[in-house]
Amino acid sequence: MPSRPGTELETFPSPAAADYTIRMTLPEFTCLCPKTGQPDFATLELEYVPDRLCVELKSLKLYIWAFRDRGAFHEAVTNEIADHLAGTLSPRFLRLMAKFNVRGGIYTSVVVERRKPGWAAPAPVALP
Repeated sequence: MPSRPGTELETFPSPAAADYTIRMTLPEFTCLCPKTGQPDFATLELEYVPDRLCVELKSLKLYIWAFRDRGAFHEAVTNEIADHLAGTLSPRFLRLMAKFNVRGGIYTSVVVERRKPGWAAPAPVALP
């Protein structure tokens, strides 16, 4: 049976209690322009510092697929996805960047961040 779009994000326990960063690139995001109905294409760049949960990749792929036939402004859809991920995972930190392909001569990138109250990123390590 072929896969179908889905709206549920599955999770699994984070394998480490310490801060670490997960980065994912999803190069095949599509939704529809709410004004014209034409497809909008984007690359999503997700990075997050998990607390207790990580997102399962196939469920994320099917979740992203569910936007293919929906009309949505770039800003709205990026915030919706970030809110759903943050609500499901309760990460220490989450950043989602949506880099939309050119439309009308304009490239649009939308960056959304969510941070757990009281969490601060560790200081960067500078190596010689």
